[in-house]
Amino acid sequence: MAETAFVERLRARFPDATVTVAVPRGEVGIEFPNGDWHAGCAALRDEFGFESLVDLCGVDYLGYGSDEWDTDVSSEGFSRGVEGRGAGRFKYGETTTQQTQGIEGQAIESVLHRRYAAVAQLLSVQHNRRVRVKAFAQNDDLPIVASLTDLWPVSNWFEREAFDLFGIIFEGHPDLRRILTDYGFVGHPFRKDFPLIGNVEVRYDEEKKRVIYEPVTSVEPRVGVPRVIRDDARYATASGESAARKAEASK
Repeated sequence: MAETAFVERLRARFPDATVTVAVPRGEVGIEFPNGDWHAGCAALRDEFGFESLVDLCGVDYLGYGSDEWDTDVSSEGFSRGVEGRGAGRFKYGETTTQQTQGIEGQAIESVLHRRYAAVAQLLSVQHNRRVRVKAFAQNDDLPIVASLTDLWPVSNWFEREAFDLFGIIFEGHPDLRRILTDYGFVGHPFRKDFPLIGNVEVRYDEEKKRVIYEPVTSVEPRVGVPRVIRDDARYATASGESAARKAEASK
């Protein structure tokens, strides 16, 4: 009941936002239009008591809802649904050729304007409540969302990490620079179109007496293999046999 009242209050306060509830966990999420991200977060802090930001990250929705594998069991095992160079699975100098299907079967080209998102996890200690807040960048070529450092200073390094790994620009950030990769690193490694093998490899050159960077030549592209839990009849069979033995013993 308390969650329902909270959700209805959010919907009344933010009519242009999308409020969702993950059932049965009761996780509440709210998605703001890009232009309302900062003001909405400020209202959540000042009007709804979310005094703490516990996490902020970036998300790349390229290929969201698609799968490279058919995991249905058949007499021939599992079949690979991999054709061409899928997201992240190509060599240095190549680009993806995958025609990915997006959310609910839409062609990925039709949802690319909602490719990059910033997601914050807020905590209200006084109300013992959490909420997930999300906003999509308007431009995939230069994804920009407003910085939350003036609302929650702890978001500083979180936003730097999202910038480093996803290339999301946090407008108004006081010191937006890489935090995990090298200063000269090229690209953003958590983007789905970044090669899983990377763009460069590092080795020590005896003649030059220094570490040098060069295009990847010794690593083959990788494909993620899904972890599939199959139905196993042994447990049901053992349970049935145990019940039969007990019934026989009770006669």
